[in-house]
Amino acid sequence: MTRKIGMKLIFMGSQALADGFTLLGFETFSNATTETVESELSKLIKSKERALVFIEDSLTRQPGPSFLRARTEVAEIIITEIPPLNAPNNYHSSVEKLVARVLGPSVLDS
Repeated sequence: MTRKIGMKLIFMGSQALADGFTLLGFETFSNATTETVESELSKLIKSKERALVFIEDSLTRQPGPSFLRARTEVAEIIITEIPPLNAPNNYHSSVEKLVARVLGPSVLDS
């Protein structure tokens, strides 16, 4: 059995952020939509490719089936949400929300 060593680097989100990720060597999907996210993640799942995927958080608020499957069932795909450039302090990850629910919101106060 041959094992693939490489990993795809992908960004999906706004043009402003895509420009920076392009410079870092990422395959970018600028001005992506939730349909783009679903389509590309579905392709990755089917191809069983390893990938590090950065997705602007506005595209993950209403996750589709491929996003949910990639996040919970597919170890070869790592998904990271990132905030938009114009409102980085308004971003709250799903992990942060879970911690607040389990341990109380005061745990996150800084």
